[in-house]
Amino acid sequence: MKLHNAMWPGLVGKEPDTDHPPISLEHMLELTAAADVGGRKFDGVDLFVLAPHTDPDASDDEVKAVADLIASKGLKVGSLVAPVWPGTVGGPAFGTDEDRKNFVLAVEKACRVGDILKSHGVRDYGLIRIDTAGGVADWAKDPAGNTKKIAETWGEAGKVAEQHGERLAAEGEICWGGMHSWKVMLDTLEATGMPKTVGFQADLAHTYLYLMGYNAPEAALLKEGYSEDEFWAAYKTMTDALRPWTFDFHVAQNDGSVHGTGSHDKTGRHCRADDPNGKLDIAKCATFWLEGAADRGMKHVCWDGCMFDNSILEDPSTWNTILKAMISVDDAL
Repeated sequence: MKLHNAMWPGLVGKEPDTDHPPISLEHMLELTAAADVGGRKFDGVDLFVLAPHTDPDASDDEVKAVADLIASKGLKVGSLVAPVWPGTVGGPAFGTDEDRKNFVLAVEKACRVGDILKSHGVRDYGLIRIDTAGGVADWAKDPAGNTKKIAETWGEAGKVAEQHGERLAAEGEICWGGMHSWKVMLDTLEATGMPKTVGFQADLAHTYLYLMGYNAPEAALLKEGYSEDEFWAAYKTMTDALRPWTFDFHVAQNDGSVHGTGSHDKTGRHCRADDPNGKLDIAKCATFWLEGAADRGMKHVCWDGCMFDNSILEDPSTWNTILKAMISVDDAL
């Protein structure tokens, strides 16, 4: 399995002219390329199609320049995050007609960038990552109607993806309406009804909170104080349900807490790979999601660690620790 690093931690939660400004794509690539554990290195990166890293409206030549920069570090590109959120290109998948049109447009723009990266020789695998781009409270105003809207919007986006030889994977974060529990996530995927094209993106940190029922107590599979046996039984229930839909995967760690920033309503708090408060056996949990991964066309996994201070992200030892955790996942498969 190819090991990738996410570039968006250099952008998400970062603000210019503060003590946590955005970290440039070039610097994120340098940190990634420098990581080395026993001679094993990262194989590539996953990109957020958003300025200043990768402008969704960049010219062909500008995208090719990004590809050349990545290739110069000995790295490939895997999955691309489409800019589906309000304030970027898109809008909620269950929003107004204009919102939903912009959601599909965001996917189209990401597919175009992906096409250029493929033709330029730096991208051989991966997909386009999405979510619903709308909050849980808004979705809850009309669960059945909003799920129908999401399914229709994702269906239109899926048709666009197919035209570009792409697939879409919806990242299961509890902050997004229509995706905020493992049961609702499954309902939305089934309503979309495109199992070959529109699937699930599992993140170890976020899906842990599915178990605990944050934002959806009725779907909780565990209660605080659970035993180890109860944990693995619950984990099997969740992964058995969502694994057949899983096209993309994030290695991560979670300490059991939630964190909200901006439009994110209580989402999974990523913590360091070696955090002593981490709730997950990273390698073992990954095997549940990645069983049969090759049969679902998966060729890489990616680390995701958003919302860390810049001092942590710019510390080279951070990336060696992460790479070591990634290798443990690969070794366990």
